[in-house]
Amino acid sequence: MLTVKNLYKSYETAKTRYPVLKGISFHVKKGEFTAVMGASGSGKSTLLNCISCYIPYDKGEILLGEQNLSGLDQEGLAAVRNGKLGFVFQDFMLLDGLSVKENILIPRIIREKADKEAEEYAERLMELFGISHIKDKYPADISGGERQRAAVARSLINDPLIILADEPTGNLDSKSSRIVIEAFEKAKSEMNSTILMVTHDSFSASFCDRVILLKDGVIYKELKRTGGQSSFQGYLLDTLKEMSNAE
Repeated sequence: MLTVKNLYKSYETAKTRYPVLKGISFHVKKGEFTAVMGASGSGKSTLLNCISCYIPYDKGEILLGEQNLSGLDQEGLAAVRNGKLGFVFQDFMLLDGLSVKENILIPRIIREKADKEAEEYAERLMELFGISHIKDKYPADISGGERQRAAVARSLINDPLIILADEPTGNLDSKSSRIVIEAFEKAKSEMNSTILMVTHDSFSASFCDRVILLKDGVIYKELKRTGGQSSFQGYLLDTLKEMSNAE
C-alpha cells in the first residue's frame, strides 16, 4: 500500500546543510496499523510530512498504491492529498463553526461530492465510532476524545488508501487515548483501513501491528507485535531504552 524507498531529506540554514532523513526504506501493507517512534529530532515528523506531500524531499521514492509521488506537480500532489490520504492531527483541526457531522463531511465538500451517499456514509462512520449522539453538536461542546473520534471519521469519509496520524493522542488523557486507539482498531478491523501513526506514546504504539523506531534519521529497528498488547509494550519500552543508550 505504501512503500518508501531510500528517502533522503535535509534542511539548509545559511550555508549549513542538516541531514534529517538518511536513506529511509520501509513498506506498509494494506490493512496494517503501523507506528513510527523516535526521540525529538529523529526525523519522524519530517518523514510524515514527506509522505503527506507537504514538503519536498531530496531523493528517493514514495509509492502510494501503484502511484509514484516523486514526479507529481502541485496539482497532482493536491489530488493525492484530497483523494487518497486521510489525516488525523494532534490538535483535531475541527472547524468550530460547523457541527460534528459537517466537519466529517468537509473532505467531500471540498471535492464537491457531499451528496446523499456521503451523508449516509458519515452516519455509518459516526455509528461505528460511537458519536452519533453528538452529530449536531459543535467541537467546543464535546470532549477531546469525541473530537478526535470525529477527526478519525473525517479521515475516512473519502475512502483513502492510507490514514496518516500525527500524534493523535498527544493532547488526550489516558482514557480518551484508549478510546481513540480503539477507533483506529475498528477502522482496521471493520474497514480494512491502513494506518501510519507517528507517536511518542508507547501505550498507543503497543496496539499497532508493527513499530518502526527512528534514531538520527535512520531506522534503528522494526518491532512486530506477536503477542498481547501489554507484553508488546514491555518489549517496546525495553527497546526504546536500549536505543536511547546506543551511540
